[in-house]
Amino acid sequence: MSPDAMITHFVGASALVLVAAHAAGWLARKLKQPYIVGQLTAGIALGPSLLGAVAPGAYATLFPPGIGPALTGFAQFALVVFLFAVGYELDLKILGARARTSVTVALTAFVVPMAVGSGCALLFGEQLRSLGMPRHLSPSMIVFIGVALSITAVPVLTAIVRENGLARTVPGVVAVSAAGLLDVIGWTVLAGTLLENGHGQALGWPVRLAVAVVFVAAMLLGARPALRLLLWRTRMEPSLRLALLIGFALGSAWLTHAIGLHVIFGALLAGSVVPREEGGRLDPDLLRPLHGVSSLLLPFFFVVSGQSVALNSMDATGWLALLVVTALAVVTKIGSGTAAARFGGLGRQDAWTVGVLLSARGLTELIALNAGLQAGLLSTQLYTVLVFMALATTLFTQPLLLLVRRPRRGPTDRRTARRTDRHAARPTDWLTDRRAVVGEAAHADVPSPAGEQDLWHPPGDSPSPVPEAG
Repeated sequence: MSPDAMITHFVGASALVLVAAHAAGWLARKLKQPYIVGQLTAGIALGPSLLGAVAPGAYATLFPPGIGPALTGFAQFALVVFLFAVGYELDLKILGARARTSVTVALTAFVVPMAVGSGCALLFGEQLRSLGMPRHLSPSMIVFIGVALSITAVPVLTAIVRENGLARTVPGVVAVSAAGLLDVIGWTVLAGTLLENGHGQALGWPVRLAVAVVFVAAMLLGARPALRLLLWRTRMEPSLRLALLIGFALGSAWLTHAIGLHVIFGALLAGSVVPREEGGRLDPDLLRPLHGVSSLLLPFFFVVSGQSVALNSMDATGWLALLVVTALAVVTKIGSGTAAARFGGLGRQDAWTVGVLLSARGLTELIALNAGLQAGLLSTQLYTVLVFMALATTLFTQPLLLLVRRPRRGPTDRRTARRTDRHAARPTDWLTDRRAVVGEAAHADVPSPAGEQDLWHPPGDSPSPVPEAG
């Protein structure tokens, strides 16, 4: 393919990717689903499994093999910018007075699904072999399958919390703070898995581990103070500062990818060492363009991910595996999160809310699965199963949340409701409803949600901590 022809195909494919993905995201939001659900669905639909099967000629014209590297480059750039913003916004101070409960929930909701996933990988090797996995699974493969069941998507969870008015409630605070800690644990374990695997690396894992440790120390001890001096002591223009920090993130991602850790870890680390403004405030002049660039270009990542989904390889074993994996993913995450929240002192409904929220996997799961596929830890068939598991668990989150948050009536409540129905015309009924709402907020031991804010994107200081139960 000539350079001119490649540019023509790439521009046309980019137009289709952006319009289709964002239109699908808008439609998903209209259906009360996260934006990512629509974008991921569009990415799969534009891949070889659907568009390639229904209209192979159109697919070959729109996505010829020659533009694959360009699409992948855009996808990786979007991923670096997105994860750099996630690392910058990550603030474990949000744990506040509920730190003990949040840590308990995070550890339990990570260890239980991981143990179940890794155990199933050991027990069902024959079934995994029918999905394209090798006869003898390496330790990295076993651990990775466990990690795939343990992941929670913080951006999706935060959006669901905000849209359901839970941002200033006990379950909302616990779920978001536990998910942030889960992210740290999950990425750390995943980094160790990729280091041990060393797919395509000339250096042994001890050397790469030593390089990674030195690099992290240099970022924490050297880059953070240097950036603080540069960003706080100089009056740099916002556009120049943005370019400098994105270049810093790309350089960090390049180094981690060079030692077999994937670009995701360098981007996250770069974001986490960027100092905030004085008082711990996030810099809106930095976040706004980061969010704009990443949200615009992330559809390329979904399309590249959809290129590896192989629906035509899904036989009866694959669909059965999808049902089993999805059931395990939902039950282990919701069950462990709910049990840990109850142990931490939350009420039954609040504990169930925490468990359901933690079951959303979304974009974070997809990023991890792509890293595993590129590292040779997953076969194409198992990757397809896990992608659909991530999509299904994210789709289930909102309906399950509505189910567990539904008001429950006892005998006294039903008698009260009948009395209310008989006197429905009274003008003071609004006061009864208002008292019920205020009573519920007082029972949750939190302020009224009228001034709720996004806990993952606080406009200023961290939100006021919710008092620890007991």
